[in-house]
Amino acid sequence: MGTTLHNLRAPEGSRKRKKRVGRGPGSGLGKTSGRGHKGQKARSGRMNVAGFEGGQMPLQRRLPKFGFKNPFRVEYVPVNLERLDALFEDGATVDPQVLYDKGVISKKDALVKILARGQISKKIAVTAHAFSRKAKEAIENAGGSVTVIGAPAEAGAAQG
Repeated sequence: MGTTLHNLRAPEGSRKRKKRVGRGPGSGLGKTSGRGHKGQKARSGRMNVAGFEGGQMPLQRRLPKFGFKNPFRVEYVPVNLERLDALFEDGATVDPQVLYDKGVISKKDALVKILARGQISKKIAVTAHAFSRKAKEAIENAGGSVTVIGAPAEAGAAQG
């Protein structure tokens, strides 16, 4: 006889019956219903509260508090001059969208900061959210231009 939908059965031992407690002495789980005698674990209500150590001072309260998370922190994605020099041709225009398209940064809306590691020999126009002082100087010395996103043009192009 082949296996068809009308004679399918679950494998032996794969389906377990629900434990019915408190149903008389013949069931084997009557009277105390498998909880033993008295004590905290025999009572109803929550038994294992996370972190409770039987009245001893819990570990999370014994350890000192430390650290601080600045809610106003601004996180930049660093991009170095050597990367720009390797990826872009002379006269290219570089902005965060172009960097995202080339796979240099992984998020479209990331704040980009240009850092001065490496040399730049090509004349490129770079637009980013922030520049290090040395990176700005290197780009301008190579004949390129620097534009800061979100900063007024006359207030100074470079940020920290």
